[in-house]
Formats: sequence, C-alpha cells, structure tokens
Amino acid sequence: MKKVIFPIAIGATLFLSAFTTYTSMNWKIADGYSVKFTSKDPSGVFSSLKGDIAFDANNLDASKANLVIDVASINTGNGMQNTKAKNENWFNADKYPNIKFTSSKFAKTATGFEVTGTMEVHGEQKQMTIPFTFINNTFAASFNINRLDFHVGNTEGMNAHASTDIKIDVSIPVTQQ
Repeated sequence: MKKVIFPIAIGATLFLSAFTTYTSMNWKIADGYSVKFTSKDPSGVFSSLKGDIAFDANNLDASKANLVIDVASINTGNGMQNTKAKNENWFNADKYPNIKFTSSKFAKTATGFEVTGTMEVHGEQKQMTIPFTFINNTFAASFNINRLDFHVGNTEGMNAHASTDIKIDVSIPVTQQ
C-alpha cells in the first residue's frame, strides 16, 4: 500500500507545483490598449503605453504593475491643443516626458479589484487607489484625476475654461508571457 501512495503523493505535488507556477502570471501589454481622458475640454488619448504587469487574482500579494505613458503621445484631435498640452504651461513634456504608475498593493473588491500605488504626473507624486476589472485577459479601469493636484496647467486666463476634473478610461489587453 505504501508503494502505491508514495508515487501518487509525488505526482500530486508535481501537479500542484506546476499549477502554482502557471497561475503566477506575468503579462505583456498587447496591441489595442487604450488610455482616454475626457472632460468638457480637453479630451483625447495617449497612444503610447509601456510597462510590466504581474497579476494573479489568487495571489494578489505577488501582483505588481509599473506603467509608463509617453506624454508626447497625447492626441486631442487638435494639433494646436496637442502642442499646447506638451508645452511648459501644461505637461512640460521636455522636462517631464512620462506619466508613471507604480503599484504597491492589490486588493479584491465586490466589483473586481483595486490597485494602490504612486501616480507621477508633471514631477508630482500622489498615492492613488484605482478600481479595475480583469475580464478576458483585459484590465479595465475608470477613475478621475484633478489635474491641479499634479500642477498641470492652472486656472488663469484661457486655462480657466479647461476642466480640472479629468476622467481617465483605461483598457489594457494582455497576453501571458
């Protein structure tokens, strides 16, 4: 009897270790991602997103994300607005070329998940918690940012017409690495 149980125990251990390795997932950002920003004015997209994502819904403590958006990839649909957004009065893309998010903690919620981490925009770092879902190998998030919290633009002159509260919608399809 011991001779039969021992091989079964070894087989079960190997099977479970293989499953654990499989579920600890590193993800590669796939084509078709979307980073949109919406307000009464301006609205648009960032067309460059890079980063590293390790996400396992069954092991959130091992999950992490480091995402980078190239500020120069902004597109509002208006060439003059794009140029203005990149200049020193707004994003100052020459001095602060990237928007960065670095996670510190993942958690399960009633509607999906949330990630807490540091958002860096225009050289300013703020702690944020962002709700998201992960369905069909796609991360999706929708949240708001106050641009003034990151010293992007101001509320003087023509800037007084630009929204301070910006809605961000992100969709990141991924493939397993």
